[in-house]
Amino acid sequence: MTQGRSIRLFLVDGSPSGLLTAEIMNWTGHALTGPRTRLSELVKRPECARTGVYFLVGTDPDNTARPLVYIGESDDVAKRLKQHNQPEEKGGKDFWERVCLITSKDQNLTKAHVKYLESRLMALASASGRCGLKNGTAHDYSMLPEADQADMAFFVEQIRTILPVLGFDFLRDARAPLQPSSTDSAQATSPLFELKFPKYDITARAQESDGEFVVLAGSQARDKWIGSPRGYHDLFEQLIEDGVLKAGENGHRVFAKDHAFSSPSAAAAVVVGRPANGRTKWLTQETGQTYGNWQAQQVESDTPEIAG
Repeated sequence: MTQGRSIRLFLVDGSPSGLLTAEIMNWTGHALTGPRTRLSELVKRPECARTGVYFLVGTDPDNTARPLVYIGESDDVAKRLKQHNQPEEKGGKDFWERVCLITSKDQNLTKAHVKYLESRLMALASASGRCGLKNGTAHDYSMLPEADQADMAFFVEQIRTILPVLGFDFLRDARAPLQPSSTDSAQATSPLFELKFPKYDITARAQESDGEFVVLAGSQARDKWIGSPRGYHDLFEQLIEDGVLKAGENGHRVFAKDHAFSSPSAAAAVVVGRPANGRTKWLTQETGQTYGNWQAQQVESDTPEIAG
């Protein structure tokens, strides 16, 4: 059974839309995030004078289906953020709307550490396929001593845990590992779901994992989007651009790798090339039960009876 984690959130000015700090129990790291509109307050914080890594996050004007992210490091994060706040023609960056910086409470992060972290985080963000990355080519900082690399590997995992809590999903795996069977139904692997489109001889398979709906590699999809240019059209085109959906046989597209979707309906829409109700389209492979009925059954079986 997966163990729970304790994360402490603090609203610096009491507003959920203002500055926010986050810490994980028994981790020396410290996260600070806020909107660009509050940058003047954020750069005055003591964390910004430390060595750390930071994320600039905004909307991708060419693809609203995912965010645009820049990952950086500095000995003086405040100074770098002020530079990034300049107009593009003066060397700044216009795209970002939010910032998140990660530092260490014990101030033991060195320049070598954060360069290594920057390189690893860039690689993870690129591999996840959940964002557009504004950085250029990542540098290789593998010369960090072995013990330090182990410490930074742990540090990276804590960053990947804390960022989604703050609303940043771009470091999550493209496909979360499916849980093995467990006596705890909340942790049990979901059944295999199938979506068949007989008219076009399309079959896709999926499983639910870690709160996401994962379409499995080898699943087939419509060759092109035929619905209105709204909804999941941008996502469909992005998956083609990213190489997730590749040309297959018989005029189909094929999932080159497992891909996690936010919902069964998002997955169904990409498979059939138009909006679709994933709760009714996906059926369990063994019994033919709809995803919606299967989920309702899980809720009922996990809900304790209340004595009258």
